[in-house]
Amino acid sequence: MGRKKSKKQNGKTLDLVAVLVKERGFLTIILLGFVLSAILVGFGQAAMWLGFIFAAYATVANDSIQSLGTFIESNQDKKWWILWLYIGGIFIVTVTFSWFYYNGDVTYQRLLSSDGTSEYPHPENFNYFQVIAPLILLILTRLRMPVSTTFLMLSVFSASSSGIVSVVSKSLSGYGMAFILSFLVWYFSYGLIRKYFYQRFAHNAWSIIQWIVSGALWAVWVMQDGANVAVFLPRQQTWWQFLIFSLTIFVGLGILFYLKGDKIQKVVSEKARISDVRAATLIDLTYVLLLVYKLFISTVPMSTTWVFLGIIGGREIAVNLSRTKEGRVHKVKSLKMIGKDVSYAAIGLFVSLALASGANPAIRDEIISYFVPIK
Repeated sequence: MGRKKSKKQNGKTLDLVAVLVKERGFLTIILLGFVLSAILVGFGQAAMWLGFIFAAYATVANDSIQSLGTFIESNQDKKWWILWLYIGGIFIVTVTFSWFYYNGDVTYQRLLSSDGTSEYPHPENFNYFQVIAPLILLILTRLRMPVSTTFLMLSVFSASSSGIVSVVSKSLSGYGMAFILSFLVWYFSYGLIRKYFYQRFAHNAWSIIQWIVSGALWAVWVMQDGANVAVFLPRQQTWWQFLIFSLTIFVGLGILFYLKGDKIQKVVSEKARISDVRAATLIDLTYVLLLVYKLFISTVPMSTTWVFLGIIGGREIAVNLSRTKEGRVHKVKSLKMIGKDVSYAAIGLFVSLALASGANPAIRDEIISYFVPIK
């Protein structure tokens, strides 16, 4: 018994060493990021731009699974730079419109209300927790965790816990709506979908439809989640700040498409038949309709990750319940898959609250008083 335990322990140690060696480049960059953040945190402008650069890549990399994941997965045969120019062009047009229309605000009033007030004021001096928040997101992304970027990035800038509560409430309601709508669409139409989607090759028109739907989804996503990156910059950007903001994310998108979504793409790839352009289009259409509804119902930021998890979760359950020939194993597997996605997103929420507590003493006191009432 002792020898067997020793062999298992040695095997785990070797696996850990192999992972560390394989990820040494990434770990080196993260370590340097933490050190650089500690050095520059006392310098307002330097800390602002450093945090923005971290956030630009971290946000786009993590959120690729929800806004671009199905698009990447169903267009594996296309050249990466064609996909990049299409999606990157939509991004430039979307943020440019907001910058002009809202007088320098690129977030469609997610961070700045029409009366000039904000639940997420731009700090004169950044603290350490605010600057490293994108690095934490990068680590969770590397672990293939589809965490909520909105929770993680905006919580450290929230003026009070009320801002966080509003985001959480809107996001959870979005998850519930998405799950129910997606379940109903796929469960009651599965027979027709299977009948007409059964052929191996889809008509060329489906690719055109998917590109239109995916483009619309990406534009609406930018309107919702562009705030997660812009939160580091002034709420009303000058022309040169806007130029740096837009070009940095445009280049980041290019890297993302070159890497084909990177490690987080597995969250989409493991779902049933997502690579089918017709299935991908139906998922994106459901997603964009919900985002449009949530976009116009209020300007409170929302976790689009939770909405996306609701959509693919509802679909996965509906498809497996509708497959009469599939056994119990497949249904249990789908439940475990959904449970894993939700648990990872919940981890992101708890990490966000921890970072918010460290960044803002007022929020920390509110959270403590909630769990430990003062007598």
